[in-house]
Amino acid sequence: MQLDDRKWTILKAIIKTYLETGEPVGSRTISKYADLNLSSATIRNEMSDLEEMGYILQPHTSAGRIPSDAGYRLYVDRMMEEKDREVTEMKEMMIQRQDKMELLLKQLATVLAKNTNYAAMISGPQFHRTKLKFIQLSIVTESQILAVIVTEGNVVKNKIIRLEHGLDQKTILELNILLNSALNGLTIEQINLATIAKLKEQAGIHSEVVNRVLDAVAESVQSEDEVEIYTSGATNIFKYPELSTSEKASELIHTFEDKEGLAGLIGTGEEETGIQVYIGQESPLPSMQDCSVVTATYELGEGMYGRIGVIGPKRMDYDKVVGTLRTLMIQLDEIFHRDKKDKEE
Repeated sequence: MQLDDRKWTILKAIIKTYLETGEPVGSRTISKYADLNLSSATIRNEMSDLEEMGYILQPHTSAGRIPSDAGYRLYVDRMMEEKDREVTEMKEMMIQRQDKMELLLKQLATVLAKNTNYAAMISGPQFHRTKLKFIQLSIVTESQILAVIVTEGNVVKNKIIRLEHGLDQKTILELNILLNSALNGLTIEQINLATIAKLKEQAGIHSEVVNRVLDAVAESVQSEDEVEIYTSGATNIFKYPELSTSEKASELIHTFEDKEGLAGLIGTGEEETGIQVYIGQESPLPSMQDCSVVTATYELGEGMYGRIGVIGPKRMDYDKVVGTLRTLMIQLDEIFHRDKKDKEE
């Protein structure tokens, strides 16, 4: 007899229900799981098979079933495999696609919402104090060049710059040398008027091109007023009666759609480091004063900060949420710095 997908789904439902209630679980209880769509009779037959396979026990003749040691072991082993796969996927995405930060953060928000069963949000890293690593100009068409701007942490921004007059490869090479010699290692605040004036003077007839490149650099590096927020799990709010009334739920969903408001809740990550917990009226957002909000700061190199947040009822599982955020922060830090070291070597 094999443990097929249906038996595994029923076994998981039995174990999860027993962990929550501590009471033997009957077929009628399991039949209420929305993703099963099975009759009580079918579930009873499957439970009999699971008992014969040694994964569940019947403590009394007329009672429901409880997990056996073998059932617990299978559940834990598969759960750990699933978590390991999720972590591996996140690591691979972080290492292989650092220039696609948006995809990574969306993935993390989804995983965080799924693992905690609450709503989750993550802000993109803010680069306004990040140092430039290099600028690469290349010809796209006669009237366009592409500026690839790489900041500390290997964050890549691409900007198309339109030109009135085309440039040849020799001029592009000279501009690349000029820009990188003057700007590498500087923050946006350090690119002052004197630096700009000297660059334009050295560029001669191409000073206007330099000016447009500097505008592209400023637009790419500064993001304090344009913080990206990625959210997931907003509908998890409906699982908690104290938050699921139509008025409260509607207000919370609206807040989740207001990225500017969420940016104010998350902050820049520089003012408060580590993990912060806001309970009820401690929340800076009025619509979330019936909730608890737990936030954590992640850092991707000097000057690159972002925030991760979890929103749930005031009776949320704080231990689980704080532990999850702490683990995520450690993993992000280890992945980023290990990848940075590998690239330098």
